[in-house]
Amino acid sequence: MDVPQNFQPIEKLRTSPFLERVGPLFFEWRGKKLVLGLRIEASHANARGTAHGGLLLTIADVALGYQMALSQDPPIRATTISLSADFIGGAAVGDWLEAHVDEYQVGSRMAFANAHLMVGEKQVARMSGVFLRHPAA
Repeated sequence: MDVPQNFQPIEKLRTSPFLERVGPLFFEWRGKKLVLGLRIEASHANARGTAHGGLLLTIADVALGYQMALSQDPPIRATTISLSADFIGGAAVGDWLEAHVDEYQVGSRMAFANAHLMVGEKQVARMSGVFLRHPAA
């Protein structure tokens, strides 16, 4: 599988059994910003041969949540309570998809973030999420 230089398997950061089924996912840090990446495979596609909207929502949810969680030391625990999306384009089988978190705000009870999904210079979707913070374990 062709993965851009500097991207590492998500397992080196954190993962879950669900994400192992969705992936393989990759990440890189660009300064303090996490970029999540995925090569779109046939198993990720809908009947039209483009990345399924549910996959795009999943990638955005993970990118938003991981960016916020890992922006704190120790990482915060949070649950997604709202995720909204505007689908602007498509990602075809073979495309390299990246999730970029633009802005995030972490408060004492809630966290908020915005992201966009890109294939090269083409924006595929924009997402925003609201997360409920949980007390430290």
